[in-house]
Amino acid sequence: MPKRVDRIVLDNSDIIIKNWLKIVSENRQNDYTSSISDELFQSTNREFVNVIFDSLGNGGGLTTELESFSERLVNLGWPLSYLTDGLQTFRRVTIDFVLSQHDQIDTDFFSIILDRVDTWVDPIINKLVNEYSGSWEHTVSLQRVALQELSAPLIPVMRNITIMPLIGTIDTERAKQIMENLLDGVIKHNAEVVLIDITGVPVVDTMVAHHIIQAAEAVRLIGSTCILVGIRPEIAQTIVNLGIDLGKFPTKSSLRKGFETALELTGRTIHREKKQETIVEDIMNQLSKG
Repeated sequence: MPKRVDRIVLDNSDIIIKNWLKIVSENRQNDYTSSISDELFQSTNREFVNVIFDSLGNGGGLTTELESFSERLVNLGWPLSYLTDGLQTFRRVTIDFVLSQHDQIDTDFFSIILDRVDTWVDPIINKLVNEYSGSWEHTVSLQRVALQELSAPLIPVMRNITIMPLIGTIDTERAKQIMENLLDGVIKHNAEVVLIDITGVPVVDTMVAHHIIQAAEAVRLIGSTCILVGIRPEIAQTIVNLGIDLGKFPTKSSLRKGFETALELTGRTIHREKKQETIVEDIMNQLSKG
């Protein structure tokens, strides 16, 4: 009997695929795929149901085609529920079709059909969930690494001068990343002065200040100077109220002032040219005096 069910399904795959595509398209109006173009949606559905039948033809399970299909959906950002819902719909469509081919159906025959279809669909769902989850976790892991690298960048702006702009909240994990990037960057870029810009840090509490002080002290120990810039009035008031001592390294209210200090510390001087209007005005004054 199980082989007979297999033969009915495989011999009538075109009808089952047609019924499956119809139901999936009808359900699309109220689900997450409504924003996807019709062409992409239809082509994805056809590929999906074809790889399902390829899997059934090979005895069930996760074939190379089905595995590649799931990986591609992960990269495209399609949710796992698209796969599981599609397989559940395939289960219902297949059972309904097999039952429609028989006039008389008893409990034993119905049970055989359910068990046979379950032996196809359940292993595919289980393996797809594992495969999809593994691919998703790998993608999230790569994104987490990229975000960590971007969360504490050290930017060389001039020979021996680097800047680390910080944006957002600073927790213990991010503080560790800041410390590592800071020390590695100072050595890599041979930086004499590092400017830590906290303009984009919304709150500076005792913990944040402690992490910044630790980072500045670590920079000092390897022979460089750390300048804390971007101290807004409200942050300055908070630091004073908390009794935090930032006297061990320079602080400036803006990045421009901090950069000027960095130039001085690295033996450079700033020459400001007069504006053209000022030069013309000086000439006119000299002519009037003459």
